[in-house]
Parts: sequence; structure tokens; C-alpha cells
Amino acid sequence: MLYTKKGDNGTTKLFNCPQGTRVRKSELVFEALGTVDELNCMLGYTKVLARNAKQMLFMKTIKVSYENILEKTQQALFLVQAELGGSPIHIKSDHISYLEDVVFEVETVLPPINSFIIYGGGQVGAYLDLSRAVARRAERLVIAVFEKQNQSIHSNTFKFLNRLSSALYALARYANYEEGYTEKKPDYK
Repeated sequence: MLYTKKGDNGTTKLFNCPQGTRVRKSELVFEALGTVDELNCMLGYTKVLARNAKQMLFMKTIKVSYENILEKTQQALFLVQAELGGSPIHIKSDHISYLEDVVFEVETVLPPINSFIIYGGGQVGAYLDLSRAVARRAERLVIAVFEKQNQSIHSNTFKFLNRLSSALYALARYANYEEGYTEKKPDYK
């Protein structure tokens, strides 16, 4: 059944709620959970675009599809959601290392960034840019849940969300590069 009617009054439960306790859906933790879910949806759509465009990245001499990179990232986002929901599971160090490897591989190909760039280019790059912006919002909200609601959040989760936006930015740049788009700086006129 896709509905239980238990949330019709604006409440729901988290993993760590005492028996019979319900929480208002307006709590900040649900804004964070919803934003991580939104990000996961965006990555799912980007994954489809990348599959159709056959986007690839060499990682340690092995060609890895953007589809695989994004799916691995989606799997990790479910860990973030579980932790926000009160589960004891959380992001591991290897999730962070993987994102760092993605950034490293892109940085070996593309020139360093020395200014802001105008977003866009191809479809995959554009959706990765949009996903990066949502990842930053998710990061801010998870930090707010930690600070304002005193919810325990593992330090790896903060690191992962920070690296995630960097990895999405790197992947967007690389996708646009592979499709022949030239990066443009804002002219500030």
C-alpha cells in the first residue's frame, strides 16, 4: 500500500522515535531529507541523460561510465537519508575517497579553475550543474539539522556532501569538455 493515512495530520516517524511518538513534518530534518531525495531524483535523471550520451570518465586507467558513477552516488545518498532519519548507518570513508578520485581524474585532464564559469553546455553538464546546486543546499540543511536540532550526524556525512558538490562540478565540466563546449567566464559588465 502506498499510503497508510497515518501522516494525514502532518506527522510522521523517524527510525529513532520512541514507540508511538510522531514528529511534525514541518521539522527541519524533513526539509533536509526532502532535499537529499530531490538531489537523488536529479541524479537519476542525469544518469539517464549520461547513459544516452554514453558519457565516460577514465578512473585509474579504467573507463567508468557516468551512469555508474552517478548510481554509486545515489546509493550513498540513501545512507545520508537513513542517518537523517535516525538510523545508526552512515557514510563511510570509502564513499568520500571515491568522490575525491572522481575530482582528481577530471583535474588531470582539464585546466585548473581560476574564475567562475557560466553554467550550461550540454544536457548532462547542465543537469550536473543543477544537481551541484541542490547538493550544496542539502549540505547546508544537514548542517542546520545538526546545529539547530542537535541531531547526531557523523563527520563523514559532512565531508561526503562537501565532496559531492565538488565531484558534480568536476563531472559537469568534463561532460561539457567531452561534448566540445568551451567554458565561458562571466564578463561582470
